[in-house]
Amino acid sequence: MIGKTKGKIEDGISKAIIKFEKEHLGRGPQEVKTYIFDDMVFVRLKGMLTPGEQQLARTPKGRNLIKQVRMQLLEGSRDLLDAIIFEATGRRNITLHNDISTKTGERIMVFTLDRPFEIH
Repeated sequence: MIGKTKGKIEDGISKAIIKFEKEHLGRGPQEVKTYIFDDMVFVRLKGMLTPGEQQLARTPKGRNLIKQVRMQLLEGSRDLLDAIIFEATGRRNITLHNDISTKTGERIMVFTLDRPFEIH
């Protein structure tokens, strides 16, 4: 982290999340933006729904299924996500909050760090 700006660290997290999505979930987002505030890392991913999921999202049951499957996939890969955050920030991840919009295909991930992130 020495010599890195907050913007470069945020960009590094975005790139690592794209790689994670492609390698472990089979498909990457169209766009990712990361923001670090105090002891939280916010990651906004756009274009997350596959064509099949877009079809499923037409019904309430399909929307619930998409959300459940996406949650399980992330929980199963939690160690990898925690490692991405630790490598980028030097902070341990305490909690992961996550949701995907079945209407827009946007996912929000919020990581809560064990202490505030500061660049000196």
